[in-house]
Amino acid sequence: MEKRRVIIVTDGDEYARKAIEYVAKKVGGRCISRSQGNPTRLTGEQILNFILETPHDPVFVMFDDSGFLGEGPGEQALMYVAKHPQIFVLGVIAVASKTHQNEWTKVDVSIDRFGELTEHGVDKSGIQELEIGRINGDTVYCLDELDVPVIVGVGDIGKMARKDHPKYGCPITEKAAQLILERSGFYDDK
Repeated sequence: MEKRRVIIVTDGDEYARKAIEYVAKKVGGRCISRSQGNPTRLTGEQILNFILETPHDPVFVMFDDSGFLGEGPGEQALMYVAKHPQIFVLGVIAVASKTHQNEWTKVDVSIDRFGELTEHGVDKSGIQELEIGRINGDTVYCLDELDVPVIVGVGDIGKMARKDHPKYGCPITEKAAQLILERSGFYDDK
C-alpha cells in the first residue's frame, strides 16, 4: 500500500484556501479545496477519502479550529488524517493566530513576512517574536504529538500585510512549502 504524501496547513479560511490552491499548483501538487472551513466542517474520514482520490502528491490539506477551546474539529480531523496508515505527513505549515487560550507548538523554523528564515516564532502578522522555536495558534496544540520531518511557522496565510497575497505570488507560503518538500526528502524520491 503506497502512502499518500501530505502537507498539513493549520488554517482554513478563504484567504488560506486561495493561497494554498495557488502554491499547490505552482509546486505541482494538489489542494483539497473542500478541506477549507473556519472551522473545519469535514470529518477526518471524509478528508482522508478526498486525499486518496487525488491523482498525485504532494497533497495540501487545511485544518482550522476557529479558536475553539481545547481540541476542536480541525485538530480532531488533523489527527485522524495524520495518524492514518495510508498517509505520510511531509510537514506542517503551522499558522500563527491570536488565540485566546494560548495554544502553542514547537516549530523547526519560521518564515517572517519578509521571507526571512528565523529560529524565532512569528505572530499572526508575520513579525518575529521573542520566543525561540515556537508559535501561538489555534489549531497547533496537537502538532507536538506528531512525528513529522519539519514544522514551519508562518503568519496568517494569504495575508501578512498583503505580503503573502496571491496577487504577489504568495511568497511566504510558497517558501514554507518548498522548505517542507526539500527537508522531507520529497524531491529525493523523484
